[in-house]
Amino acid sequence: MAAGAPRIFVSHLAGVPVFDPVGDQVGRVSDLVAMLRVGRRPPRLLGMVVEVLSRRRVFVPMTRITGVASGQVITTGVVNMRRFERRPTERLVLGELLDRRVTLVDSGEEVTVLDVAIQRMPARRDWEIDKVFVRKGKGGVLSRKGETLTVEWSAVTGFSLEEHGQGAESLLATFEKLRPADLANALHHLSPKRRVEVAAALDDDRLADVLEELPEDDQIEILGELKEERAADVLEAMDPDDAADLLSELPEDEKERLLTLMRPDDAADVRRLMSYEENTAGGLMTTEPIVLRPDATIADALARVRQQDLSPALAAQVYVCRPPDETPTGKYLGTVHFQRLLRDPPFTLVSSVVDSDLPPLGPDTPLPAVTSYLAAYNMVAAPVVDETGSLLGAVTVDDVLDHLLPEDWRETEFHQEGTTHGR
Repeated sequence: MAAGAPRIFVSHLAGVPVFDPVGDQVGRVSDLVAMLRVGRRPPRLLGMVVEVLSRRRVFVPMTRITGVASGQVITTGVVNMRRFERRPTERLVLGELLDRRVTLVDSGEEVTVLDVAIQRMPARRDWEIDKVFVRKGKGGVLSRKGETLTVEWSAVTGFSLEEHGQGAESLLATFEKLRPADLANALHHLSPKRRVEVAAALDDDRLADVLEELPEDDQIEILGELKEERAADVLEAMDPDDAADLLSELPEDEKERLLTLMRPDDAADVRRLMSYEENTAGGLMTTEPIVLRPDATIADALARVRQQDLSPALAAQVYVCRPPDETPTGKYLGTVHFQRLLRDPPFTLVSSVVDSDLPPLGPDTPLPAVTSYLAAYNMVAAPVVDETGSLLGAVTVDDVLDHLLPEDWRETEFHQEGTTHGR
């Protein structure tokens, strides 16, 4: 939803059908999952609990929901079928927030929560619970007596986390706005017990981002404390090259168990990366660059580049290949740089502006040669192509730096003069 999108009361979503993009029903909304925050800040909506046709309750993140109305919910069609389990920092909106006694801040009067409203925040992907529908007087939601009114979330108390609580929730609220690298730095300096508690309470995507920034020992420690199914979920959410690096440090039997629990496509990418030597282009690359077919337009390319979850290095260029357009692709035709995408009309075919003179890297190219390549051509990412001409992936400058810096560089805090990162 864009700015000014309609507000939706969650009671209207209970039991509504959930559809995929082609109109097939996935299931029905069973509940919504929110994360409470310190003080009077509105909770962030994490996703929905959907009862699929097998009557299993699964979790669908809000990032995979493209449309929400009182009559239906539309998803991207990608649904993780593992059974939903609520985590310590999560609250079920219908199951735990409604029919609850809270207090109006201005008057100190106790009221009963009948409903809450959600809305997507302008210019952001986040959803928040911003309104509370309450009834004055005693009694629960079945009571018909007492004045009803809709108030801001901040106008009531009785929901939010205690600011001085000792659980992982307060720490998470404190860390919520930190970049993954800074959160990883903060976690590294906690006690092992505290580090595992906080990491376990993070959602899968956030934990995956943080694991990628942690020292190897911390990664192994945290992954080992997770249930195996949860560990597999987190590995799926990591960049394939980072997941491969982490799995390669585990005992063979544990590595195989986790790979078996991962989705087959994700596991196949990781296995392929693990087949290359560590300090080569194949061992450094990611298998998820932006790949387009020759008949795609610049408008198509720019839409892919704009994806929020894409790293700046991967968004700096797109790779044009014949089908199939997932790595390993068909014949690699060349690269289109982001600046070139901005110079030509949106209807232009990417095949007409491709840079075919830039030589790709082979998967066995050693790290020093990869470094020289990026420096020589002023690149932040480079294509990796096999002997048959198929694109295997792309090496990004951040992965190269990871292998050029000292092994313990992640364990050192930033000390640049004037930076706000130092603690």
